[in-house]
Amino acid sequence: MLARQRQAYILERVREDGGVRVSDLVRELGVSDMTIRRDLEHLHDQGLIEKVHGGATALSGSAQFEPGFAAKSSLQQLEKAAIADAAVTYVEPGTAIGISAGTTTYAIARRLVDIPGLTVVTNSPRAADVLHEAGRADQTIILTGGVRTPSDALVGPFAVSALRSVHLDLVLLGVHGMDEHSGFTSPNLLEAETDRTLVEASRRLVVVADHTKWGVVGLSSIARLDQADVLITDGHLDPLARDILAGQIRELVEARPPEAGATRPNLVVSADRRDPRAIFAAGQLGPLGHG
Repeated sequence: MLARQRQAYILERVREDGGVRVSDLVRELGVSDMTIRRDLEHLHDQGLIEKVHGGATALSGSAQFEPGFAAKSSLQQLEKAAIADAAVTYVEPGTAIGISAGTTTYAIARRLVDIPGLTVVTNSPRAADVLHEAGRADQTIILTGGVRTPSDALVGPFAVSALRSVHLDLVLLGVHGMDEHSGFTSPNLLEAETDRTLVEASRRLVVVADHTKWGVVGLSSIARLDQADVLITDGHLDPLARDILAGQIRELVEARPPEAGATRPNLVVSADRRDPRAIFAAGQLGPLGHG
């Protein structure tokens, strides 16, 4: 296969899936690792793709940029694991919860298998599969219908219709971006509409988003920042972003990977600035200090 043919194949894969891994391309095209990396370098230099560690993704500068599930799965893995560990502490046994599509929410779904008596409503086939395969007889999994997006979300009128008929104690929402003015956003109009309906069905909204989502604005808004009861992020927010979010959201949780020998994430929780500000650490019963 000529270099031009390989590069056309790579570009098509990136556009369809949102991203590719070098290892997958080596196997599919039967060429060396170095050859694939040169092809990615060439496409990157032409402004057609964005190189990332271990592969490439579609260009992220557009409000309509929508990376695929596989591409997103390789990013911020430690941060997403810490966020997921923190998120499941908000889920009470025996409750009805909603969980949106995404790689962070998928990590949460893998941890929900340990919580008894849940009814889980989701538009994520991957989340539904991991819960179904766990085989808990005391959990009920409800998967909405809809059209599948590159990020593996089921969206559109069927999903919206299903979600309008339910009432949930808690919703765990993953987002594409978060911004002071635009709020929580998605690059996909139908996915944003579906997520808005999921938010409207909930009594309590927990948004999960790592620090790279700050300042990213997708095509369509899902919710204002102040609509989130809780935002769980990682420990890498810049101070200005932290101040803005703490002033808008009732509870801002910064989850960090567990320290050596620990089994739970290290959490810092900032209370809403509209109330007396306090900072709490995981396992502590009282405030450590005031902001």
